Amino acid sequence: MIEQEQTLWSFMLQQSDKLLAQTLQHLGLTFISLLLATVIGLPLGILIARRRKLAGSILGIAGVLQTIPSIALLGFMIPLLGIGAKPAIVALLIYALLPIIRNTYTGISGIDRYIIEAANALGMNKRQILFQVELPLAMPVILAGIRTATVINVGVATLASFIAAGGLGEFIFGGISLNNSNMILAGAIPAALLAVILDLLLSALQRFDFRKLKKLLYLFPMAILLLCGYYLFPRAYGTKLRAGFTPEFMGRQDGDLGLKSVYGLKIHTTVISDAVMYKAAYAGELDVISGYSTDGRLRAFGLTILKDDKGIFPPYYAAPIIRQASLEKFPDLEASLNLLAGKINDSVMTDLNYRTDYLKQTPERVAKDFLIGSGLYKSPRNGRSGIVRIGSKIFGEQYILAEIYSMLIKGNTDYEVSTKTGLGGTKICFDALMNDQIDFYPEYTGTGLLVLLQPDPAAVKKIVHDKDKTYNYVKAAFQKKYKIRWLKPIGFNNSYALMMREKQSKALGVTTISALKNYLDRN
Repeated sequence: MIEQEQTLWSFMLQQSDKLLAQTLQHLGLTFISLLLATVIGLPLGILIARRRKLAGSILGIAGVLQTIPSIALLGFMIPLLGIGAKPAIVALLIYALLPIIRNTYTGISGIDRYIIEAANALGMNKRQILFQVELPLAMPVILAGIRTATVINVGVATLASFIAAGGLGEFIFGGISLNNSNMILAGAIPAALLAVILDLLLSALQRFDFRKLKKLLYLFPMAILLLCGYYLFPRAYGTKLRAGFTPEFMGRQDGDLGLKSVYGLKIHTTVISDAVMYKAAYAGELDVISGYSTDGRLRAFGLTILKDDKGIFPPYYAAPIIRQASLEKFPDLEASLNLLAGKINDSVMTDLNYRTDYLKQTPERVAKDFLIGSGLYKSPRNGRSGIVRIGSKIFGEQYILAEIYSMLIKGNTDYEVSTKTGLGGTKICFDALMNDQIDFYPEYTGTGLLVLLQPDPAAVKKIVHDKDKTYNYVKAAFQKKYKIRWLKPIGFNNSYALMMREKQSKALGVTTISALKNYLDRN
């Protein structure tokens, strides 16, 4: 236990500069959205306290907005505001509105009417009653709403890293992708502490006399704006090109670390989810992105792969990995899964991905069309000899493969199938497999080698550029270490790749990663 704590502490010290920057980003997102939500929510709360017929509709709208899943809300913002801090701030603002509006309305409405009548009798006008009577009396309830909104925003702000808005989510989601517990905790612990500290500060604020607090309240917006300077005043960067890399890519030797150590590549990098980075590249908001060589969005968005002329990306041949216990439990399973072995090459997988990523066809339809075209489709037997649980990561290719395997099992065995798709990154899928939550899922040899096994760098160097050696190594190591079998490879190699818009690549004369590095050095 002590060793683990020391390891985490060492990691946080090593990453202290980045951790501080991301904490400030997190605070910036939280405070800007909270300030704007207060500016909007407080007047709305006062309005519906005055005109109570509007209360149901306004509170209802705010409530409906808060029920929208945070990832979906961030996704809706991108077409309107692009990527970065702006859509994240708007999404967080929306989540903060309901508690502020509701508590303002509740606080003012709960004031005894005899107090208001007494104020009227003293000759106070509506403005004086609001600022000298209603708001001071309602302030503890209003601040309780702001406390709730603050805690919500600190938590939701971790998702902002998905759309390149920064924050502590970069560590959390990078750690999940890389199977790195220290990385997860390095982001999660500061985020939790921020929520607790801000809640305690606002709790203390509730106990102050509002009249004594007036001057301090004027300073609040100024302090918040200073903390938000990271977003309000963009920094200048030394390069004209902007890169967008996924959290997983940022922490891998066959990713950003390798680009820096092998190529010496220095480019301003934004951390972003692969769900939105292709669109960002297509829209010109990013110039270089990390991607996957068989992704259908290459074709959809007019992107081209920069040649890895120094070979930092190892082979990523896909194959199902399955628990030994599951093979023993389901004797006919291995043969049905191996029917797909060698049947999908790179171009076929790219086309299948294109159909889901761009043509918006369902994975079920794409899978069935492929199996029919390959002569592998059979009608389901509706078997009752047990349920095979299939897992998948959270991108289109994995959904397609899960559906293909589901149909193969149903058509060639007497087993039923349960699919648990969209499990997130490598760590979530592999943990589900190890903990007997799923029986198998499609994995990639490069990921198995570098993320899950993490062997000695010398051993990696000997095998990493040979697809057969890589496959044989992970197959033997997984069997020995985890009692997990790698079945026969499917046939395609979905390796990491750097991509640019094809037109931009031609215009700049950048077709390899070395050429990109030379271009950046010249500019």
